[in-house]
Amino acid sequence: MRTYVAKASEIERKWYVVDAEGKTLGRLSSEIARVLMGKNKAEYTPFLDTGDYVIVVNAEKIHMTGKKWDQKYYRYHTGYPGGLRERKYQEMLQKQPEKIIELAVKGMLPSNKLGRQMIKKLKVYAGSDHKHEAQQPETLEI
Repeated sequence: MRTYVAKASEIERKWYVVDAEGKTLGRLSSEIARVLMGKNKAEYTPFLDTGDYVIVVNAEKIHMTGKKWDQKYYRYHTGYPGGLRERKYQEMLQKQPEKIIELAVKGMLPSNKLGRQMIKKLKVYAGSDHKHEAQQPETLEI
């Protein structure tokens, strides 16, 4: 008996909508990462992008557990000397709520070309509206 290996031409992609309202960030992100990688499908192949598209709405209503509301920081470096910048979770939630989910999911994907290809299939919106109605997305309960 041989192991099934999916071909790039045989991969069928679906579109899913996930409502982030009241969901915990880490638990939601790990499930989204599974769908983006295609691990929820029987034809999952580790070296191919077999995943589906995911649309996340209500990113501004995401929930965090514990003391992360006060203690979590998002850090990045500008590339210049002394260019380390920090933003608190509260500030990110007000200014860029989409970025919170994008960074959490990106950290759970492979750190290579395949992961960069997978993250492009994630669409995050702060409000409840999105512009992908033409793709007829299905609701994904997480």
